[in-house]
Amino acid sequence: MRSRLVLIGIVGVLVATCLGCADSSAHRIGPVVGRALRVVAAENFWGSIAQQVGASAVSVTSVITDPAADPHDYEPTPADARAMAGADLVIVNGVGYDPWATTLLAASPGPIVLNVGDLVGAKDGDNPHLWYNPGDVRMVIAALTEDLQKLDPTGDFAQQRQRFETVTLHQYNGLIATIKKRYGGTEVGASESIFAMLAPALGLRLVTPPTFLRAISEGSDVSASDKRTIDRQIASRQIKIYVYNSQNATPDVQAQLEQCRAEHIPIASITETMSPATTTYQQWQSTQLAGIQDALAKAAT
Repeated sequence: MRSRLVLIGIVGVLVATCLGCADSSAHRIGPVVGRALRVVAAENFWGSIAQQVGASAVSVTSVITDPAADPHDYEPTPADARAMAGADLVIVNGVGYDPWATTLLAASPGPIVLNVGDLVGAKDGDNPHLWYNPGDVRMVIAALTEDLQKLDPTGDFAQQRQRFETVTLHQYNGLIATIKKRYGGTEVGASESIFAMLAPALGLRLVTPPTFLRAISEGSDVSASDKRTIDRQIASRQIKIYVYNSQNATPDVQAQLEQCRAEHIPIASITETMSPATTTYQQWQSTQLAGIQDALAKAAT
C-alpha cells in the first residue's frame, strides 16, 4: 500500500510539473536544435546502449542504477518524475517489468517513448528480460537510432549505430557466435528466466522446467515436482553446466548449487542488472559470456 501511495503522490508532482512547463515541452513537437537530447532510461542497461548510440548528441539519465535494486518494486522519486517530464526520449522495458515508469509516463505526454516490450511484440506475462535476447537488443538499437534521428535530423546516428554494432559489440557478438559453434546443443540448467532469453541465442538446450525459472524470477513458490526434476537432472549429470543469477540466490538455488558442486558440474553466474553499475552494457554481458564459455569448456574436458 505504501508503494502505491508514494507513486500516486509522485504522479501528482509530475502532473503539476507538466502543467507548469507546457511551453518548454513544446520543443518536442519538432526537431531539437542547439543542445544535447535529453534521454531517460528506466534501467541503466538500456541507458548504456542509448548513451553509446547517441554519443555526444545525447545526455542520458538512468533511473535504476543500483545493482541491488529490484526494478519490479522500485519506488520512483519526484526527481525521477521531473526527469521524465523534461525528457525528449524515454526508454522503458515494459512487459510489466517497470510498471512505475508506465504510470509516470501516463501523466507526461511530452516525450517520445520507446517501450521495448511493445517494440518486440512481447505480451503481458511473457519473459520481460529482453536485454538478454541479442535479437531484441538489435531491434532496440535500430529503433533508438530512428527516434534520435527524428529528434535531431542533423545527428550522425546511423554511423554511430554502425560503429556500435560492428566495433563496440564485436567481442559480445564474437562470444555468442563462438559458444554457439563450439557448444551448440549442450544441455544446461539455470536458476531463473533471465537465461531463458540468452540460451537459445547461444544454441544451448535449457532443460530446467520453465515453471521453476519463472517462480524464482517472480519470487513465488517452487513446486515439489520441479525440484525433483532438477535434482534428477543434476544427479544424472544431464546438465553440463548450471547458470545462476547471483543477485537472486534463493535457498532453492543455493541447494542446487551445492548439488552441482558435489557432482562437479561447472557453474557460471549472471546478474539481472548491470554489475558494477559503472560498466557498459557490452562489458557486462561479455564478462558473463566469457564465464559461460569457460564453464562449458570445463564440462567438455
